[in-house]
Amino acid sequence: MSYQWPTSTDWLEQIAGPFYQHGYVVVEQAIPADLCWQLYQDVQHQPLSAAGVGRQGQHQLNQQVRRDHTAWLSTDNPVHQQYLQQMALLQQDMNQRCFLGLIDFEAHYARYQQGDFYQKHLDAFVGRSNRVLSSVCYLNTVEQGGELVLYDEQEQLLTKVQPKAGTLVIFESCRFPHEVLPAAQTRYSIAGWFRHNSSIQGRVDPSE
Repeated sequence: MSYQWPTSTDWLEQIAGPFYQHGYVVVEQAIPADLCWQLYQDVQHQPLSAAGVGRQGQHQLNQQVRRDHTAWLSTDNPVHQQYLQQMALLQQDMNQRCFLGLIDFEAHYARYQQGDFYQKHLDAFVGRSNRVLSSVCYLNTVEQGGELVLYDEQEQLLTKVQPKAGTLVIFESCRFPHEVLPAAQTRYSIAGWFRHNSSIQGRVDPSE
């Protein structure tokens, strides 16, 4: 078994335009099928840990807020490196087209098992974080549950994204509240953040 869909040669084109207009974009089959399959296989052998909320001294587990498990991607892993290279291409393209000044990216796996969720939150706050863009890449397809729900600044529903292998979601970190609805089946994704600069004030763990 493996994933099969045609490799998109214009996936960057599909992101920049809609993002420039709306501040968020959802692109199906954005990453190569073979890479998505390799990442899906890899995540199932990674030691994932219960995700927490808050920075540094305030970082703590809170199962009333979120119940997913995560593991950070590393450049030492060849499969992770392939994905990070794809995101480096996206970073360069978004800088050229949208003048965002992005110079860094970090990402981790996220696993949501049956009943796991993440309550509505923002990934960044204006003036308090260097995160500019949030990204979610789904590694497997589930038929129901575990949807990513995006809201506008007035917290009105914008879109609900069903997890589907290869789908990439990009949105402004400080602009769109979002949540992950309770999962009915185990679903895997990569959550990532593009930043203005490389200073890390303690990692936070928002994961979609």
